[in-house]
Amino acid sequence: MDARFDLVVVGGGHAGCEAAAAASGMGLEVALVTLDRRMLAEMPCNPAVGGVGKGHLVAELDALGGLQGLVTDRAGIQFRVLNRSRGPAVWGPRAQCDKGLYRRLMAHLVARRRGLVLVEGEVEEVLTGDAGVEGVGLADGRRILAPAVVLTTGTFLDGLLHVGPDRSPGGRLGERPSRRLGRSLRALGLELRRYKTGTPPRLARRSLDYGRMIGQDGDDPPRPFSFRSRAVRNRCRCWLTRTPPVVQRIIGDNLDRSPLFSGVISGVGPRYCPSIEDKVVRFPHHEEHTVFVEPEGLRTESMYLNGLSTSLPRDVQERVVRAVPGLERAVVLRYGYAVEYDVVVPNQVTHRLEARGIRGLYLGGQLLGTSGYEEAAALGFLAGVNAARRHRGEAGLVLGREDAYLGVLVDDLVGRDHLEPYRMFSSRAEHRLALGVDSARERLMARGVELGLVPQSAHERQARRREMREVVRRRLEEGRVNPDPTTRDWLRGVAGVELNAPTTWAGLLRRHDVDAERVAAELPAMRELDAEGRTVLVARLRYQGYLDRHERERERVRRLRGVVIPDDIPYGDIPGLSREVVERLCRARPGTLAEAEGVPGVTPAAVAILAGRLTAGQRGGA
Repeated sequence: MDARFDLVVVGGGHAGCEAAAAASGMGLEVALVTLDRRMLAEMPCNPAVGGVGKGHLVAELDALGGLQGLVTDRAGIQFRVLNRSRGPAVWGPRAQCDKGLYRRLMAHLVARRRGLVLVEGEVEEVLTGDAGVEGVGLADGRRILAPAVVLTTGTFLDGLLHVGPDRSPGGRLGERPSRRLGRSLRALGLELRRYKTGTPPRLARRSLDYGRMIGQDGDDPPRPFSFRSRAVRNRCRCWLTRTPPVVQRIIGDNLDRSPLFSGVISGVGPRYCPSIEDKVVRFPHHEEHTVFVEPEGLRTESMYLNGLSTSLPRDVQERVVRAVPGLERAVVLRYGYAVEYDVVVPNQVTHRLEARGIRGLYLGGQLLGTSGYEEAAALGFLAGVNAARRHRGEAGLVLGREDAYLGVLVDDLVGRDHLEPYRMFSSRAEHRLALGVDSARERLMARGVELGLVPQSAHERQARRREMREVVRRRLEEGRVNPDPTTRDWLRGVAGVELNAPTTWAGLLRRHDVDAERVAAELPAMRELDAEGRTVLVARLRYQGYLDRHERERERVRRLRGVVIPDDIPYGDIPGLSREVVERLCRARPGTLAEAEGVPGVTPAAVAILAGRLTAGQRGGA
């Protein structure tokens, strides 16, 4: 007998778990179909979450009610904020996790969701009818019927593993791939593309010489990701070493045995997370490359070599590893490998992540050509939310580039053709000064409440924190500081600066020669704020001019976003648009003027012409 649900989610990785949890949290009956229920939210690469750009996605996802930040806080074993040398808007919180604990915690949270049923099986077909999606067909003959399907197959779509000349089918090591689903997607008219990714060897913890490496400790105090976490703690140390020049020679002598350079692998790999073979070929003058040695858990022997991803033959991997300081006697627990897999060319989906022309089919995660747990979780969450909102008869959740990194992620995928796995960086967000991790809850938590995924009480607590910061800010703007002897001596001792003219406390904190956080920690006016609140307030005082300018630009973009472009607009009939612009607009099919402005090759002049046509049409219709 066929099973019936409101939504079917295919794939139990980071994207699938977020999609299923979000949709069920919004009241839908959801079937989450996975090949192996024991591997929910598996971390096949480094068990780390966050980083520069990626940490912003996790913070925003958490503010909307996603799970990744919460699970990271509970499974994290070391917490650090990257990019500290730059402004706070681009700081990137990152956590090393216990991968086994992360998987168990996510499985527990998913299992607790009311209305969510976990199904083991291989989906081989998306069922469709005249009205759109009707469900999925499984390899064992079962059918699960639903008016909407979210596909989050990760690296499993026709996956193929490579270690040197050895090849075997698989989505991850030891797990079979999905072989027939890709054919079903092609039959639906979707274009697929071949990508690849890789992973490094894993080494036995007790076989390493840590005296030859540099230790890296977590932040003190560590910063949690989730609004639901009161505190987190560091429970391990990570390490750093570097490859010596001999590694260049070992790899150079064996490039003909690398599946990447022998032509065996056809898929395109991530440019910003290259294999060690890639690094040697692309950067021949770099005789050393950094390797981060990071534990995969508190009670596991396995150590991850971040920066040494490879698919070289096993004997070459051992020679490379044992040439690195501290790894001379390393015992290899698992060799590195590459995986090739199919992805759906992402500009075939709308900003709601629904496949164009296939009503009810949503896609998310690495299936859309991204790399990383964070990008996958973000896309899965948005796909699940939009499927749920359509089921409830509500408008889709579409965030603009000016609103969130989540908006940048979706807009980049939908509006630009990426020929390699997509990775989020803070540099991709043109409004990044206004999109810091510290502002994620202020920007997005109200939407999480609207979705039904964030408690109203949590939003109210966040509002009170924001109001208190504003009260303290006004006190600092109004509080006068005079250069009397006592104050000058105090500032000389605390801040190391001379005060020669009257100012305000806010003006003092804006001075770039002042250690503002140290001064703020000593001010009575700041005592009502915790450490994070002081950091946020100081940052906003120091960057207020930039933030004001950014807010004016964001408001301009919001106005453009309010001008909707009809789906059937005849771009070719609009005088003044070049043939190239017409082709690009026809291909991208932007939904608003703001989206049109972001299409590569569409000039400001072309946007102005398009705006004139649309506003003239509105006047004519009136």
